[in-house]
Amino acid sequence: MTIEVLGMVSTSHGSESVGWQGGPVVDVDYLTTFAQAHDRAGFDRILVAHGASSPDGFAVAAHVLYNTERAGVLIAHRPGFVAPTQTARKLATLEHLTGEGRVAIHHITGGSDVDQARDGDFVDKDSRYRRTAEFIDVLRRTFTATEPFDFDGEFYRFRGAISSVRPRREGSIPIYFGGQSDPAIEVGGRHADVFALWGEPLADTAERIALIREAAARHGREVEFSLSTRPIVAETEDAAWERAASILDAAQARAAAGAAVGPGMKRHGSENTAVGAARLRAQAAEKDVHDDRLFFGVTRVTGGGGNSTGHVGTPQQVVDALLQYYDLGVTKFLIRGFDPVRDVEEWGDELIPLLRQGAAERGTPAPTLVTSA
Repeated sequence: MTIEVLGMVSTSHGSESVGWQGGPVVDVDYLTTFAQAHDRAGFDRILVAHGASSPDGFAVAAHVLYNTERAGVLIAHRPGFVAPTQTARKLATLEHLTGEGRVAIHHITGGSDVDQARDGDFVDKDSRYRRTAEFIDVLRRTFTATEPFDFDGEFYRFRGAISSVRPRREGSIPIYFGGQSDPAIEVGGRHADVFALWGEPLADTAERIALIREAAARHGREVEFSLSTRPIVAETEDAAWERAASILDAAQARAAAGAAVGPGMKRHGSENTAVGAARLRAQAAEKDVHDDRLFFGVTRVTGGGGNSTGHVGTPQQVVDALLQYYDLGVTKFLIRGFDPVRDVEEWGDELIPLLRQGAAERGTPAPTLVTSA
């Protein structure tokens, strides 16, 4: 299996430990520096996140692509606000402008009713997953159709839909998907190219992968898996854990002072009602460290509202931990730091090369059964 390493950019500096300290919402120089750091460090793709109050992801992705040489983008997107036919044209156009394989889309059905409502969406969660399934169905047909097609669904109706611009080759715009509820697993198994997982303990991850593979098999499909984690790395293991403690202390201090420990959290509180977020909260409540080096301290402070778990250790120790997920079938690793730009620069020196080397040496292993620690 060939691995891919993904990162994530933001349009201004911030993290759970350093906070979001004002300045322009779209800091062009910072975004450019951040994107180019990923490119130099050898990242394959860069996530552009989405929220109901965040800058437009397609515009940010275009800036990233035009200011990097090789890295692709993964554009987070919530179905329901832009027609799938139009989204297909936007994605295909961007790929034609920037190069084959540099564009991918990540469907986020939405874990917060409050955030959905900010954009005028009051559809209930189960219905949102049915809408996402229809959206991806139409998106794929628009990518490939050479003749006009009609579509009649619960949420979308089209007559004579056709696009003059299609991806450069079939499958060159991968479809990522995230969600952990039963409806999410069914939709992702049926429609996704890549199913995104949070950084959970190995045994829990093995369980989720088995469920998703079973759902995909019911539709005669296979899916790939990505894992999101926030590595905390230092030259020695002790120094790495000291850094993790410092990050946690800073996040706790910000929370105690009523400051934001995540984008939008100061004003709106913890709103995420997604099953995946609930799983992270439960794991964080159980203990701060799972599987020897998977750190849940920041997750406990933020309430599971996003990618907050991280593997702690030296570069080789973190790589060894990540390769255990590779043995389960994870081929894509989304890593982002608490000191965003500095972490990306340092990971390019050692962590990323070691991860690629380790995966290459392992070959294509059969998934292994992992028991709880």
